Amino acid sequence: MADPERTDEPAGEPTAPVAALFDIDAVEAGDTVSTAHHLRRRRLLAALAVLGVAVGIAVGVTVLRTEPPPLIRRDVRVYAGFGAWIDTYDYVPTYAGPNPPVTPGTLDQLAGKGVKTVYLQPVRNDAKTPGGLVDADLLATFLARAHARGIAVVGWSTPRFADVAFDLERLTKIADFAHKGQRFDGIAVDIEDNESVADPATRSANLIELSKQLRAHVGPDVTIGAIVMPAVQLDIVNPDFWPQFPWGELKRLYDVWMPMTYWTTRDAESGWRDAERYTVESVRLMREHLLDPAARVHPIGGIADKTSPADAEAFLRALAATEAIGGSLYDVATTGDAVWTAMKPIEASLTPLPSTTTTGAP
Repeated sequence: MADPERTDEPAGEPTAPVAALFDIDAVEAGDTVSTAHHLRRRRLLAALAVLGVAVGIAVGVTVLRTEPPPLIRRDVRVYAGFGAWIDTYDYVPTYAGPNPPVTPGTLDQLAGKGVKTVYLQPVRNDAKTPGGLVDADLLATFLARAHARGIAVVGWSTPRFADVAFDLERLTKIADFAHKGQRFDGIAVDIEDNESVADPATRSANLIELSKQLRAHVGPDVTIGAIVMPAVQLDIVNPDFWPQFPWGELKRLYDVWMPMTYWTTRDAESGWRDAERYTVESVRLMREHLLDPAARVHPIGGIADKTSPADAEAFLRALAATEAIGGSLYDVATTGDAVWTAMKPIEASLTPLPSTTTTGAP
C-alpha cells in the first residue's frame, strides 16, 4: 500500500521548496543555456515528485476505500420482516455430522423464500467447543453469503445464568466478532434456561446483571433482542417455570421482544394449541408486564415440523393482530415446503417500521 505520509525526493536531486523550483526569476539575464536547461529539468523533476505524492495519496485513499466495510447496521430493522432460525445442530459439523442439513447454499434458498433475517447460533457452552465460538471461517462464510443475498444475520446465545462473566463472554464473542470483513448485524439473548440455577430469585438477579453488562458493552445504540418464554406459559400454563420473571427490570435493556410462542408444545385439551390464540395472548400479557402496549415484537412460532399450513396461516393472523414487526418459525432445517408456502404472505401481516428508524443498507 502506498504511504501518503512519504515525501521522498528523487534520488540524486537536492531538496528545495517547490515554490523556488518554479521561480522563473531565478534565471538571471545572461545565464547560459545549460543553466536554463538545468532549471527546466529541476522544474520537471519537482512536478513529477509532487505528482507522485498526489498519486500515492490517491492510491492510498482508494485502497482504504476498497477495504471490506463492516457489514453491520444493528438497528431495529434487523429484527423486522420474515425471519429464519439456524442452530449449531443444523450447520456445524461438530454437532450436525459431516453432512449438515444447512449449508451456505441454503441462504440462497432462503433469499428466494423472502427471508430478511437469519438468526444464527454461533456459540456453545459445552466441551465440544471449548472456546465458545464455533469455527470463525465457517461463520464468515455464512455471513458473507447472507449479506451477498441482502439477508441480515443476528447471532444468539443461550446463557445459563450461573456465571455472569461466562455468559457475558459468550455474548460479547458475537458482538465483537470480526473475521474476513464480516460481522453480525445484531445480537439476541435466548432467555429460557431454568435448570442451571434452581432458585428463581438468583436466576433473575443474574439475568438482570448480565443484561446490564451486555448493554454497557455494546452501547445504547445497538438493538438487542430478548428471546423470551411466552407469557401465557409463565403466567398460566406453568407459573413454576420462572416465578416473578423480571419483565420490568429488563424493559429498558432490550429493544425487541421475541416470545417463543410454541403452540406446538401445547395439547389440544388446554385450549392453547391454537396458533393464533396462543400468540396473541402471549404478546398481550407480555406487553402488560412491560407496561408498554406498543412494545416491538417478533414472535417465534411453533416448531416447524409440527406446524401445519393451517397453523401457519393462523400465526400470520396473530402477527397482524399484534402489529408485529417480524415473525418466524423454528427452524430452517425442519420447515417443509407446504409450510414455507403458507408463510410466504407474511410481509402483508407485519407492521412496517416508521421510516425514521432507517439508517441505510448493510
